[in-house]
Amino acid sequence: MSAQRATAWPFIRLYGLAFLFFSANSVLNVIVPLRSESMGASNATIGFIMGTYMLTCMFFRPWAGHLVGKYGPIRVLRVLLIVNGTALLLYTVTGLEGFVAARLLQGICTAFFSMALQMGIIDSLPDEERSQGVSLYSLSTYMPTIVGPIIAFGIWEWGRMNAFTATMIAIAVTTGLFGYSASIQADSVRKEQHSDVGMLNALRRIAEHPYLLVCSLIMLAVSVVFGAVSVFIPLYVQQVAYGNAGIYLMLQAGVIVYSRFVLRKRIPSDGKWHQRFIIGILLLAAVAAVLLSLSESAGFVLLYAAAILMGIAQALLYPTLTTYLTFVLPSASRNIGIGLFIASADFGISLGGIALGPVADHSSYSAMYAVCSGLVLAAVCVAMFYKRQMNPIAEKRI
Repeated sequence: MSAQRATAWPFIRLYGLAFLFFSANSVLNVIVPLRSESMGASNATIGFIMGTYMLTCMFFRPWAGHLVGKYGPIRVLRVLLIVNGTALLLYTVTGLEGFVAARLLQGICTAFFSMALQMGIIDSLPDEERSQGVSLYSLSTYMPTIVGPIIAFGIWEWGRMNAFTATMIAIAVTTGLFGYSASIQADSVRKEQHSDVGMLNALRRIAEHPYLLVCSLIMLAVSVVFGAVSVFIPLYVQQVAYGNAGIYLMLQAGVIVYSRFVLRKRIPSDGKWHQRFIIGILLLAAVAAVLLSLSESAGFVLLYAAAILMGIAQALLYPTLTTYLTFVLPSASRNIGIGLFIASADFGISLGGIALGPVADHSSYSAMYAVCSGLVLAAVCVAMFYKRQMNPIAEKRI
């Protein structure tokens, strides 16, 4: 890929592929919880089903980064598109047990897909364009969530599951065809030095890396909130006067997309730890969780205000931390390091469903979101405490 700007046509095609790939999730994140509840599943069971997806991603991220570095993103991409199509078809012909199997397959595919595209984009762009590339990729993964929830609620309310089947088939086929025509510069885009740094050694070294550790802890805590929102909002909003889950999800997604596009040049791309900027993002997420907790008693105004604040936080946090890590992680094992970081986000999202589902069962959704706000405040403390260690001198960057 000869182009060196994040907005060049070859990169736009990759963003388009990400849009298609994640379109299925924007529908499934609504249909699966509602359909599971109609089958008699508890919040804990629904949380487990939904959390399985990102939990699987977590386990496969480091190996995905390793294999992408070894074999190149295009080879990996083409294999997983076939598996992804199979997973989407499973949703249309199975019940609760099949949902778990489909989530497992989809989780594996997502781990490899996102690593293939992100590392291909990062390795093909110059330093000053990195943050924009990461931000635009992230933006493209959220664009489907603007209209996807509305489509999903329409399918559910009209009881037209044939439309759901047709939607999944259309997404699977379109993504596969588009993906097979995609290209990333030199499949060998900066392959990792496997002869010098084996995967297990890299995992041991990076797991103790202070920059990765801090970023992963922050991302883990905040992702619990993001996960609790995506899994339980379709159910929680039914308890909020004049609340509408479709409007909430569309509003939050719209803010994410708008913020990632408009603010993409504001995201630091210099390898420095911008503490105030990061803490500001975290405080937005904490306030959003508090507003969600109060929405059941205070009404829909706080609900939609939470959607706006949560959207801004979700838009900025991931690309900010990812871009920072691309500068400070050892270059010989950067792919695996980024994989471990994204795995922490996956784990947090899965915990948002698996661990907080029982909290909702035994107390309330309001109490669950209050717990989420406390987790984000803990992340603020981590960001404040490690300021000095997060700004390495240039000579120490490998």
